[in-house]
Amino acid sequence: MTLSRRDFVRLTAGTGALAALGQLGRTTAIAAPNGSYRAMVGIFLFGGNDGWNMVIPTDARHAAYLTSRGSVGIRASSLTALTNSAYALHPAMAALRPIWDEGSMSLVLNAGTLFAPLTKATYASRSDLRPSNLMSHSDEQSHWQGLRARGVAIDGFMGRMADRMGATATPSMISLGGSNLALIGRTSSALVLPSTGTITRTGFAAGGSAANLAKNAGIEALASGAGYGELTDATARDVSGSYAQAITANTIISASSTLDSFFVNPVSGAALTSDVARQLMRVARMIEARGTLGHGRQTFFVSQGGYDNHSAQTNGGANDSGTHANLLGDLAMAMASFHRAMQSLGMGENVTAFTMSDFGRTYRGNAQNGSDHAWGSNHLVVGGNVVPGGIFGAYPDPVLGGVNDIASDGRFVPVVAQEEYIGAIARWHGVSDADMPYVFPNWSTWSTAGRGPLGLFRA
Repeated sequence: MTLSRRDFVRLTAGTGALAALGQLGRTTAIAAPNGSYRAMVGIFLFGGNDGWNMVIPTDARHAAYLTSRGSVGIRASSLTALTNSAYALHPAMAALRPIWDEGSMSLVLNAGTLFAPLTKATYASRSDLRPSNLMSHSDEQSHWQGLRARGVAIDGFMGRMADRMGATATPSMISLGGSNLALIGRTSSALVLPSTGTITRTGFAAGGSAANLAKNAGIEALASGAGYGELTDATARDVSGSYAQAITANTIISASSTLDSFFVNPVSGAALTSDVARQLMRVARMIEARGTLGHGRQTFFVSQGGYDNHSAQTNGGANDSGTHANLLGDLAMAMASFHRAMQSLGMGENVTAFTMSDFGRTYRGNAQNGSDHAWGSNHLVVGGNVVPGGIFGAYPDPVLGGVNDIASDGRFVPVVAQEEYIGAIARWHGVSDADMPYVFPNWSTWSTAGRGPLGLFRA
């Protein structure tokens, strides 16, 4: 997602005078229930994940699924069946079946961007109620992260949550998936960490030639600008604060941790090397260090790219393999490993990981063994506090052109709004009822007339 220069400045503002000013007017919205720690880990699947091949019906609907999906449909015999349910996961996601069996995973069916409740009929007759620019990568990424379905988002839901949290020396909003809209607050900023290596100061290297020492002196001067005016001083404090945050974070992400041993392939025992696994491994380390960091709440952004599979989504005839299978296999092993790592810390019930993506794919596969941009999709929620075996939302009619399909190729109107999905996780995380409208600008639509947060969690 492209960020403007203004957005970049807001995203990278660290501690110091500017951030301190941002603390004015904050509430105690994120007070820990019963004093307990909480962390939410959003995993954004960039490109538009085919959720219809991630969660698949195994009952009588599977025949219609195969007929409608065509070139990308997966036969029932190879699926990862979910015990005591009418659904299965993609064959490549077997690593998550034990998580389901122990009651630590729930499914959210047919969720997506909605400005107001819609049916196929109202979609056709009420253009004023449709989200803007549906099925566009950049717009739908903005919809998911900014939660303004018919407007321009200048900040994101994680950033707005952080706006209502107390300040800490190292931000409790942390990204391993780069700088994204979700992380921009009106007064808060995120700590953005790499998935490999450590944070470095560009152009700075200790020692060396006279020219290098002079360059270092200039960099240091920028970070200690007191005496050059109020604005320079404020900027210098932010730079110095960012350096201090980097030193703290580098100590955590570069040290060895027993948590790394959980990130292995459950079949071969080999260490996981995918980028999404490396990101979640570092999330685990930051959660392990929560006491040192002084965090009673942590919010993480993780990402995995490559889901825009217009072609070669499947291997043509071997539909349980291909690009999508490789991506989902990496995702499943990373999420399962992360959950086991949290359990080893005694934090299994205190941490919730959940998926997001641009949009779903067309139900009908195309001639290139791929699928195209669509709307609603399925999602996964993993954590020890979810309702065991929970299935939320409703799977659409798999017949093309049916009651949920706005076209004739399986572009399904969502039945669960992003606010109802993410709002449930935010409320579990500790966002107060009073602050839900701040975090979710369209909250009034999704908290009245029988709508509201999904019941994802055990009481």
